[in-house]
Amino acid sequence: MEKKSELELRFILSRTDSIGDVVLTLPMAGLLKHFYPQCSVYFLGRSYTKEVVALSAYVDGFVNYDELEKLSEGLRIKALKDIGADVMVHVFPQVSVAKLAKQADIPLRVGTTNRVYHWWYCNRRIALSRKNSSLHESQLNLKLLSFLSIDTNWPLQKIHALYGFTRLPSPTSDMLRILEPHKQHVILHPKSKGSAKEWGLANFEKLIEQLPSEKYQVFVSGTKQDADLMQEFLGRLNTRVVNITGRFNLGEFIAFISLCDALVAASTGPLHIAAALQKTAIGLFSPKRPIHPGRWRPIGLRAHAVVNDPLCPNCASGSDCDCIERIKPKQIVDLLEKGNGI
Repeated sequence: MEKKSELELRFILSRTDSIGDVVLTLPMAGLLKHFYPQCSVYFLGRSYTKEVVALSAYVDGFVNYDELEKLSEGLRIKALKDIGADVMVHVFPQVSVAKLAKQADIPLRVGTTNRVYHWWYCNRRIALSRKNSSLHESQLNLKLLSFLSIDTNWPLQKIHALYGFTRLPSPTSDMLRILEPHKQHVILHPKSKGSAKEWGLANFEKLIEQLPSEKYQVFVSGTKQDADLMQEFLGRLNTRVVNITGRFNLGEFIAFISLCDALVAASTGPLHIAAALQKTAIGLFSPKRPIHPGRWRPIGLRAHAVVNDPLCPNCASGSDCDCIERIKPKQIVDLLEKGNGI
C-alpha cells in the first residue's frame, strides 16, 4: 500500500452478517484508530446491525448495504465511490460486495486467499483460515489488517479496549420504571434463533429458582417469536421474572442491557453486546468445533465462557452432543456472585 498521511486514510470494513459477528468485528475499527488516530473508518453492514455499529466511537459512518441493494447498479457504484475510501476490507466475504468494491474503483481491496472470487475482485489477499485456526474470531478479524504492517497480535485480555462502546442510546422511562432499586438486575436470554447450541429452558428455570428474589431481579429477553416458544416457561415463572420478550427494539434493548448488571445466554448477539459494555456476560457453550468458546467466547473485563466438559469426547469427534445441557445452574450462580471475568 502506498504510504499516505493519516489524514488521507479512509477505510471501509465490510461485514454483512449477524449481530454477534459484527460486535466481534468492531475492534478492527479501534485498532485502526489506535495506529492511525486521524483516519476515517466506515462500516458496511445490514440495517439490523446499524444500532450496534453506532455504539462504537471508532466508527465514523455506517453504509447500509440493504439500501445500496435497492439502487440501480450505476447508482450503487456511485454511492460507494462517493465515500472516497482508500481501503475496503472484506471481513465477511460476499461476492456481490467484492464486485461492487472493484466497480467503485476503491484503490486497495482486501480479502482472504481462500475465496476464488477474491482473486478477481481483490488486489490484496491475506492467507487466513478460520476453520482450522486456534484464534478467537476477534483476533482473526484483526489479522485482516496485517497488510498495514501494524501489530495485529492482540491478546484477548486487551481486545475489549478496542470496542469503544461509548455512544449508548438513552434509556426510556419504561425501562427505568421496571428496574427495582437495590437489586442486581440479571437478563436471561434463553433462545438463540438456531445460531447456537442452547442450554435449555429447564436449566434456566433451575437457575431462576436459585437466585434469591430479595437480591436479584430477573428479566427474560428474546424476540416475539421466542416468546411463543417459551409460553409455558414464562407462564410458570410470571411471578419470579419480568418478561421483556418483544418489548424493545434493538437500540432500546442495548440501552436496557447497559442499565443491568449481568446477562446469561448462549453464543448470541446480546451476549457479545453485554460483554463489550463491560457487564457480567456469562456465555454457555459447547466445546465442539467450530462453535467452541475458543472461537466465540464473549470478550470483556467481566466476561465468562462456561462449558460442561472441555474434553467432551463426543464433541471432540464432531458428533452431535447435548453436553451443554449438563452445565450446572450453580456454576452460573457462582459467576454472578463473583462478577469478574477474563
